[in-house]
Amino acid sequence: MANTTSMNGFFLMGFSDDHKLQILHALLFLVMYLLALSGNVLIITITTLDHRLHSPMYYFLKHLSLLDLCFISVTVPQSIVNSLRDSGYISLGQCILQVFFFIALASSEVAILTVMSYDRYVAICQPLQYEAIMHPNACLRAVTAVWIAGGLSGLVHTTINFSIPLCGDRIIPQFFCDIPQLLKLSCSYEFLNEMAVAAFTTSIAFICLIAIVLSYIRILSTVLRIPSAEGRTKVFSTCLPHLFVVTFLLSAAGFEFLRPTSDTPSAMDLMFSMFYTVIPPTLNPVIYSLRNEAMKAALRRMLTKEFAQRKMYLKAILSSK
Repeated sequence: MANTTSMNGFFLMGFSDDHKLQILHALLFLVMYLLALSGNVLIITITTLDHRLHSPMYYFLKHLSLLDLCFISVTVPQSIVNSLRDSGYISLGQCILQVFFFIALASSEVAILTVMSYDRYVAICQPLQYEAIMHPNACLRAVTAVWIAGGLSGLVHTTINFSIPLCGDRIIPQFFCDIPQLLKLSCSYEFLNEMAVAAFTTSIAFICLIAIVLSYIRILSTVLRIPSAEGRTKVFSTCLPHLFVVTFLLSAAGFEFLRPTSDTPSAMDLMFSMFYTVIPPTLNPVIYSLRNEAMKAALRRMLTKEFAQRKMYLKAILSSK
């Protein structure tokens, strides 16, 4: 660590200085990354190939999976490589790119979750107007706006954070380039810069949270008026997973970004950062696929079709002999 002052990059402390524990951390992160990778790729594949799932709900779900796939790829592979190499060094360029894509994808994910809550609101509260409101062009514009808004958010955060001169030991007590920790490395720690970043992040997240809460208040009032218990159960099974994901992501991220940064970060700080960087992209495929009958049915159809094709191919080979 003593040489970090002469480096152009940063030193990520990670979870431990013990190389054996670093190997264990790399293996755990690798397992979670592979689970997130396989789960999200599976959702993207199913929602793309199955024409029965070509609806706004699953169109937005496909983009959520794509965002999750990219989001976890920003931090986890670099952390795995650093642990295996027993080196926490990350170059300035890598850190800048990591901050940009981390904020851009996180902002896009919050935005797509907001769009998904509006989609559920229209589907449940205004079912007769659903096709007119959520037509393909409107869905395309919404997704385009999500990606553009995320990119602008990432650009603003990156510009503000890396326009401040940094000095001293460039040591970040995290497994990725964490913005609150980067702000602490400023030579002239300007309170205004910190407030600008915090205000921007908080305002965007707060607007999305208010929109989601209002959508679910209307959804809840409509669902309670449904006379059929089966109908209420079906609606809740569709909406509750989405509400859980939103609550989990925003509460974890809000706690991390709004709380004062500690001068002596503990292992709990590192563990807590996993709740908004690693766990949501890993759990989202499980939450949305295992509790969704349409997704399970689509998966069964895809597997049955694949099995039938392989069986026919095998018969053709055997008959040719």
